[in-house]
Amino acid sequence: MRIFSVLMDKVLGWAKHPKAPWYLGGLSFAESSFFPIPPDVMLAPMVLAKPDQAWRFATITTVASVLGGLAGFAIGWFALDAIEPFLQDWGYWETYQKARAWFEEWGFWAIFAAGFSPIPYKIFTIAAGAASMALLPFTVASAVGRGMRFFLVAGLVAWGGPKVEEKLRQYVDIIGWLCVVLIVVAYFLLKD
Repeated sequence: MRIFSVLMDKVLGWAKHPKAPWYLGGLSFAESSFFPIPPDVMLAPMVLAKPDQAWRFATITTVASVLGGLAGFAIGWFALDAIEPFLQDWGYWETYQKARAWFEEWGFWAIFAAGFSPIPYKIFTIAAGAASMALLPFTVASAVGRGMRFFLVAGLVAWGGPKVEEKLRQYVDIIGWLCVVLIVVAYFLLKD
């Protein structure tokens, strides 16, 4: 099934839209507090479409993501009781509990790691707010972790240019399905 190559073509089309930076910012903000799709899926095609603006796009993604992280922090701080049923219904409650335990043990480094890695950053932002982490270390860890990730993605895609697009197009369906399998496996491993 070639679902991911079709999606890639759509995202490449969106990446060339005049309002694409706004969409990228909105996606980055939403992903950090409640939305499941990472902004890398839009950042990479936008850099492919306009490699001369790679650093601008990485900056937009980072700033919007940190602001979204602050929104997630506020959700955890002010509204954990209100969103707890949603976390449970959507299967995030156990992951949230593990994130909170990591956060309470490693604090700054847990936020940094979640910001840089494919770990669900939004879970850690909510856990940080719920655990009343100091705002300055939270913001610094978020900015550094998210910034490193998005500038790395933008830099690699800009550096690789059309060769990256060609390889990505060649393997996007395999990569996409592999990611789906990994998410399902991770869900069942973290569920216990």
